[in-house]
Amino acid sequence: MEERLKKLQKLKELGINPYHHRFDRSHNFKEIRAGFDTLSQTEKKVSTCGRIITVRGHGKTLFATLSDEFERMQLYFRKDRLADKFDLFQYFDSGDFIGVEGTVFRTKTGEITVLVDDYVLLSKALRPLPEKWHGLKDVEIRYRQRYLDLIANTDVRETFKKRTQIISLMRNFLDKHDFMEVETPVLQSIYGGAAANPFKTYYSALEQDMFLRIADELYLKRLIVGGFEKVYEVCRDFRNEGVDRMHNPEFTMLELYQAYADYNDIMELVEQLIEFLVGETRSEMKLNFLDKESEFRRPFRRVKYIESLKEKLGLDVLNVEESEIDKQCERHGIDHKKLFIGSKIDKLFSELVQRELIEPTFVIDYPKIISPLAKTHRNDERLVERFELIMFGVEIANAFSELNDPAEQRKRFENQIAHREEGIRKIDEDFIQALEYGMPPTGGIGIGIDRLCMVLLNQPSIRDVILFPQLRNETTDGT
Repeated sequence: MEERLKKLQKLKELGINPYHHRFDRSHNFKEIRAGFDTLSQTEKKVSTCGRIITVRGHGKTLFATLSDEFERMQLYFRKDRLADKFDLFQYFDSGDFIGVEGTVFRTKTGEITVLVDDYVLLSKALRPLPEKWHGLKDVEIRYRQRYLDLIANTDVRETFKKRTQIISLMRNFLDKHDFMEVETPVLQSIYGGAAANPFKTYYSALEQDMFLRIADELYLKRLIVGGFEKVYEVCRDFRNEGVDRMHNPEFTMLELYQAYADYNDIMELVEQLIEFLVGETRSEMKLNFLDKESEFRRPFRRVKYIESLKEKLGLDVLNVEESEIDKQCERHGIDHKKLFIGSKIDKLFSELVQRELIEPTFVIDYPKIISPLAKTHRNDERLVERFELIMFGVEIANAFSELNDPAEQRKRFENQIAHREEGIRKIDEDFIQALEYGMPPTGGIGIGIDRLCMVLLNQPSIRDVILFPQLRNETTDGT
């Protein structure tokens, strides 16, 4: 860095601006390659720009490799064409941004190259690029300094471009199915719509505590009450929980609600959406994730929650005493002491059933005790009409036939407050009041976009599909 600062000072002494305002580019590197035949035959000049990756000198000539967002391009500098300006390049380094003007040709080795007639420094880099020959491998640095990861690893840039494409495709799909995209509050005085601990803040103007939303559900349902029949939101949600391969406290969700529909209708919609996404982003209807492979065509497999767990335990978890559930938790190494009975059952399901579901599978008909916002099953009072979509053992989506009975909703909220180790601490009276004005039968779903991208892009950790994942602050000694 000391050497680079000396070069920066020398450039300034020579009257060269090391931080230009703009550059007029006629072609990016991809366009140069696509139009090479015409550009080389007509000897038309191109103006292009990028970051210096490597420089190789040969006396009165030198080659440099430049990188832009899409590709890399070789440049050829000759002293007989650049005169005194050729010698200025000694003050340039890898990482610097430059703009060049010249003609294109193909070298003896067949590489498309720009023969430089003029060049300009656009931005001087004061730090060297990381591990420029091998890419950046240090996981801690990759997540903490994502800009270095993006510079060094072109495949990482492609992953995030594809993530953006996936979200755009989801929006296009829903728009074509007559859903309306909306926005709901991030700051909420009463949080709800899921079982999670919130992040708390203070609203000075209102002189009251506020919470970052843990879900959008209760506000989107208000819109169904208000008369909209198909709504969705691509949203940032926040849950004050641990960080691991599948969890980041700040994450992206798609939530949608459709009036006059139930969970069966939502299952069909989700099947179509997932098949559409796979078809648009893959060359075949198969996905590989962590060395496992599965076909992704409708119809997806369906398994019942209680029956699948009964196959593993040899008992119906809704027809036994809690002490028996405790024994099963102990038998399978699950710490149950601080959990209420619903969470114990769900932990057993996750350990024994969910992780074995590789192909896309709808797990249907959940126990009512763990589903406070879902409508009671029309054929079994112990259950609710709920499903989760599981792929490669990963929960991707959670959906309900939505509860629209205000009296039943109040009772569920009260039960949740009384028994849950996490979740709401106060009933949202305005939401109950909204239901009292009447909400039509409704199907709804939340899809974890980060986890969906993990599966579609074969990334092992949620941090690999989030540009800036949450990390503990570095200490003063750099640890």
